[in-house]
Amino acid sequence: MHAPPTAPRARRRTRALGFAALAVAMLMSVPTAQTAFGEEVRAVPGGGDLGPNVHVFDPSTPDIQGKVDEIFKKQESAQFGTDRYALMFKPGTYDDINAQIGFYTQIAGLGLNPNDTTFNGDVTVDAGWFDGNATQNFWRSAENLTLNPVSGTNRWAVSQAAPFRRMHVKGGLNLAPDGYGWASGGYIADSKIDGTVGPYSQQQWYTRDSSVGGWGNGVWNMTFSGVQGAPASSYPNPPYTTLDTTPISREKPFLYLDGDDYKVFVPEKRVNARGVSWDGGAQQGESIPLNRFYVVKQGATAATINAALAQGLNLLFTPGVYHIDETINVNRADTVVLGLGLATIIPDNGVTAIKVADVDGVKLAGFLIDAGPVNSSTLLEVGPQGASADHSANPTSLQDVFVRIGGAGPGKATTSIVVNSDDTIIDHTWVWRADHGEGWGWETNRADYGVRVNGDDVLATGLFVEHFNKYDVEWYGERGRTIFFQNEKAYDAPNQAAIQNGDTKGYAAYRVDDSVEQHEGWGMGSYCYYNVDPTIIQEHGFKAPVKPGVKFHSLIVVSLGGNGQYEHVINDVGSPTSGPDTIPSQVVNFP
Repeated sequence: MHAPPTAPRARRRTRALGFAALAVAMLMSVPTAQTAFGEEVRAVPGGGDLGPNVHVFDPSTPDIQGKVDEIFKKQESAQFGTDRYALMFKPGTYDDINAQIGFYTQIAGLGLNPNDTTFNGDVTVDAGWFDGNATQNFWRSAENLTLNPVSGTNRWAVSQAAPFRRMHVKGGLNLAPDGYGWASGGYIADSKIDGTVGPYSQQQWYTRDSSVGGWGNGVWNMTFSGVQGAPASSYPNPPYTTLDTTPISREKPFLYLDGDDYKVFVPEKRVNARGVSWDGGAQQGESIPLNRFYVVKQGATAATINAALAQGLNLLFTPGVYHIDETINVNRADTVVLGLGLATIIPDNGVTAIKVADVDGVKLAGFLIDAGPVNSSTLLEVGPQGASADHSANPTSLQDVFVRIGGAGPGKATTSIVVNSDDTIIDHTWVWRADHGEGWGWETNRADYGVRVNGDDVLATGLFVEHFNKYDVEWYGERGRTIFFQNEKAYDAPNQAAIQNGDTKGYAAYRVDDSVEQHEGWGMGSYCYYNVDPTIIQEHGFKAPVKPGVKFHSLIVVSLGGNGQYEHVINDVGSPTSGPDTIPSQVVNFP
């Protein structure tokens, strides 16, 4: 990992060149290509079937409930298993469905609009497998469906890495498990809930560019941007932080059927968005036919994936686990890399899993990067060090891109995600150093840094980063913005000395470099649970320079059950947490 810059970097404008696009067009027009050494290789074909782990249903499919139940039975408690599934429903109406969604399962409609595919029934996540505790209901998703819940309210009791996107619920939405056990926060985007959303026991939640009929309550941190019907800002009591619009957003690409042909719809960027993108008119965006994608199936090599990218193809990863022995290089502007069913990429030999060039409009969405046992210096890089091109008209976006270090087995990575390109949108990520499962421990799954942002004008909406050995988030770029941040410090620190940061007790969860002149954040929380050594003191959850252009709103730190304590919230501001009663300390505005 190169050292980050120590002074603000001036943005330099660059002129796009058309030679790369011309070369791609020439290459795609012939069935073979030549390597740099003159060897002739066959072109990688685009399109094809979606593989054995994508199950496509239409209303006449027999025993839909039986198939959905069969997959749920396998996945309900398979937190670190290797099976991956996508349940895709063609446009139409489906009666008497209760689709329970377990680990590594995506359920989605195949219409261009959520209202094209209707369930007279439910899409359910509960926590019976974990005795009513929903804090480990990770890695699953629901997208592009309309629900008429049987009871009038649909239950979606999840925590991290479980997006609810492009959904229309003709009723209420309950975010808590049966029995109202613990739940630790999630994400809704581009969704319309006609009734009331009831968080109940949810500790924190972020909702973006949506519409709700009402909002029931808040525990620690409920954040909204661009949400019609959202409660007014009232932090800290109730703990609502509400932005009228989202400054910049782009909805996640999705697979759909145009007649009998599969296509991927790529929504356009929205500025100052409010409400859903799909209601009351034509959606703005581009439809890309499947034959312009390399449909990646299990057993595909990194070399073939890179050859497909070099040809100008996009990537559609079907559900599965993909071991790679070289970096996947995304060098073409507007490339789409879309995963189905939480497709998982594992770098086996310490390589960086994915590198994106400093080009316009790359869309990365819907996959999990799982660190391998050999340390990777980085797992995902957006732009090379020193990237300087202006992407404000067409930014690169990361959506439902998740990172895991350990848990499914030993894994190591020095820094998980590095964002060097200006204007990047990070829309819902969970970057997680494991605190349970297999292959975890203070040194076993060593991972010092979660997310490092060097690019200017980067926006994060829904930033979940947890348990890193040092800083969870470091920000060096100018004019960065974060709307909603959720963090836990590493549980497994063995003692105070292990986290000592020079003269500072512990590493902040979110640090803005002293060189930065402008930065802003809303709805941000850090929690500690130092259960190995409950006497550990964390000096603060947040650290930032005291400058007129650096502003934070609605900050919170919490000591969970008194296992470790915070002395302050940000810098030396904010009351200490104390005692075993999990009483938060809050700062409404900083400075």
